[in-house]
Amino acid sequence: MKFTIEQIKAEHQKVKSGADFPQYIKAIKDLGVSKYTVAVADGNTQYFDTENETAQTGKKYEPLNISRNLNLEYFKERLKLHQQGGTDYPTFCNDCAENGVIGWKMDLNAMTCTYLDEQGNEILVEQIPG
Repeated sequence: MKFTIEQIKAEHQKVKSGADFPQYIKAIKDLGVSKYTVAVADGNTQYFDTENETAQTGKKYEPLNISRNLNLEYFKERLKLHQQGGTDYPTFCNDCAENGVIGWKMDLNAMTCTYLDEQGNEILVEQIPG
């Protein structure tokens, strides 16, 4: 394992809004992270290196109830607001839960972020700005 959760947390603390996200991705990629997944329900994030070894953060907050009703159009509006720096991370996680998004997976090689619904279906794939 090339990186530690402590190193990743140190980089994440520099992120004040979605606008800081591209710099964060570059920093953790430089640490050796190749992909990661985030569970909206409790914030657990699992990081993978190129050898598929993993490190997890564990639960980050009290469990959120994920809506069974996917509202993709409203989620896209909230996502755009977050990316522009209009919401913080806890607000974004609540927006995900309220709109039926269970989590997302980041591929730092393809530079994509894929959002998932309750069944694990890919509902939105975005390119990460480099």
